[in-house]
Amino acid sequence: MPVVRPSEAVVHEMHGARFVSHASPRTGSRELCAWRGEIPPGTRAPAHTVSREEILHVLHGELLVTLDGHPTRVGTGDTLIINPGATLAVENPADRTAITWVTTSIGLEAELADGTRIAPPWAR
Repeated sequence: MPVVRPSEAVVHEMHGARFVSHASPRTGSRELCAWRGEIPPGTRAPAHTVSREEILHVLHGELLVTLDGHPTRVGTGDTLIINPGATLAVENPADRTAITWVTTSIGLEAELADGTRIAPPWAR
């Protein structure tokens, strides 16, 4: 039974946020990836369209999320379902770091508004 200890998680940084990867093919997962997101105050990630479904659960804090042009606030205990092909932007307007837990299937890619494609290493 694979167990990933906190000290074994791999940290990535992008767009001002930290992505702490716990489950991926690197750690023995065959279908899913899961990571903890740490979004500092004032962080505003660019809008991106996702290729796979993502489930984002807010563990701590509050975020302003725009999903397909519809802004909404999500906070501690809320879960956001992001379907494939949806466009997502995330912002932390609060004065403390927001912590999330995100799960998706292996191979997630994101496309920015300018057409740039990103294959995040924490989802590979």
